[in-house]
Amino acid sequence: MTSNVNPTVRRRRLGQELRKLREDKGMTAEQVAERLLVSQSKISRLENGRRSISQRDVRDLCGVYEVADQRVVDSLMEMAKDSRQQGWWHAFGDIPYSIYIGLETDAQSLRVYEPQVVTGLLQTRAYAEAIVRGGSPESSVEDVEKRVQVRMRRQERITAEDNPLRLWAVLDEAALRRVVGDRNVMREQLEYVVEMMQMPHVTVQVLPFEMGAHTGIMGQYAILEFADAADASVVYIEGVTSDLYLEKALDVQKYSVMYEHLRAQALNVEQSRQFILNAAKDYAR
Repeated sequence: MTSNVNPTVRRRRLGQELRKLREDKGMTAEQVAERLLVSQSKISRLENGRRSISQRDVRDLCGVYEVADQRVVDSLMEMAKDSRQQGWWHAFGDIPYSIYIGLETDAQSLRVYEPQVVTGLLQTRAYAEAIVRGGSPESSVEDVEKRVQVRMRRQERITAEDNPLRLWAVLDEAALRRVVGDRNVMREQLEYVVEMMQMPHVTVQVLPFEMGAHTGIMGQYAILEFADAADASVVYIEGVTSDLYLEKALDVQKYSVMYEHLRAQALNVEQSRQFILNAAKDYAR
């Protein structure tokens, strides 16, 4: 079953509350782990929202932290219950980046730099299929279709009439020049990007080759921001076997400054629109 509760966000908020209780008690994660006879890594994973947390875990932790207010305990227990529900993406089976999808589903805005491909939220189905097949040549037809369906479902955050995701994407010129699928797929893809740029909450800039070295030279990353002040911003860096999530304020600030430099170095919106249109015309020849 799926519900409107976002389990990823619930786990994250619950972890933040548990971390605050521990810090208020003046205890380290190692000390808590010793009291509960569990590993320190378990406590860390519970606090950073990367691990499902049971109501029993919450009860035990509240006991260690000597939480006297039963209303606080009940509230945390309810959050733990919600965090174990399934998000819409669970219906598609084992998705390797499910944590990210959960965050993206609840985010208010997303800033992303893509050096190699058009960002997933702006991909056409044909382009997405070619990307998934090329990146996972050993995947079955069924697995490819599942991943494409998930990508198409994620795009509903962009086209939603109520509270759509604010997307700002900086695309390297390489993403426009790399022929994914075939020339017709590329032409349709780039025309679709231009079409999406007409939406007031979608901004796309192109970083041309002539700009040389820049702050995104190390690779792709995304910055997710949330409407609730209790939810800290997250920097997401995709990996082959595992992904990296940065939540410390200094890390997020550094990547945000890097992104501002990228936006300054990239073509402005109108120049980018014309650049993408010209690239699309090149594929039509």
